[in-house]
Amino acid sequence: MLYSVEHTTKYQYHEQVSLCHNIAVLAPRNTDKQTCKAFNIIISPLPEVLEEHVDFFGNKLYYFVIEQEHEELTVIVRSQVEKTISPGAPASYPAQSWEMVRDMLLVSTGEYMEEKQFTHPTEITATSPEIKNYAEKSFTKDRALFEAVYDLVKRIYTDFSFTPGFTTISTPLSVVMKERKGVCQDFAHLAISCIHSMGLPARYVSGYLETLAPAGKEKLTGVDASHAWISVFIPGMGWVDFDPTNNQLANEQYITIGWGRDYFDIIPLKGVIMSSSSHELTVSVDVKRIEE
Repeated sequence: MLYSVEHTTKYQYHEQVSLCHNIAVLAPRNTDKQTCKAFNIIISPLPEVLEEHVDFFGNKLYYFVIEQEHEELTVIVRSQVEKTISPGAPASYPAQSWEMVRDMLLVSTGEYMEEKQFTHPTEITATSPEIKNYAEKSFTKDRALFEAVYDLVKRIYTDFSFTPGFTTISTPLSVVMKERKGVCQDFAHLAISCIHSMGLPARYVSGYLETLAPAGKEKLTGVDASHAWISVFIPGMGWVDFDPTNNQLANEQYITIGWGRDYFDIIPLKGVIMSSSSHELTVSVDVKRIEE
């Protein structure tokens, strides 16, 4: 499956900006399920500095500096990504219980260092007694880890309402838990917090999800958006991607940009500007299937 992705970010400033420093994390990663065949980043105004780096988690990022006065910043990213077609939910999965996996990681001294770094909460994924109680309903005694995570994902999908605009990216999970509302970033953070509360590794995945137009209608331009889901380490399967927003395993329609501990490790575009004025932000994303 071959996809093209175009992601446009535009900042309109209310007064001229004389200097800005930015980091863009928008290049799809190469994984065992996808290959980035082409990537191009177009920045206007033309930056005086443009550097490519790889962060701690292996994500590709672009650091750029604009030193000329400007009233608008536009960043256009175009990618071509080849996806391996997913067979769907596995017919069988490792019977290893979540307690066995937790204890195995706990006593490990070197073999699972990468996985263990994703067991520690961040400020936005910090656990609480309420979150742990919620998680324990899925992580029952001797239950297989895959089954427990899939049940948790299903419960979040059922118990919480997808409500754009109700939260911001900094809304604490205590509010999400109380109001039972949020968006994909909130549900990913909640699932990660639940899994951490059980002593298990989970990471935040950022990317895109292909959306399809209703039958007989043409898909509108710019209607796609960035998406977020989680990945859980399951011995015998590796890192497995689950989407609590849509109650499913990630399939070939999911295009991964990268991952970290939470959203703040992999913000698509962030920066600092020399200005005291406000700005307006618009984002447009198009994910198109080129061929199967």
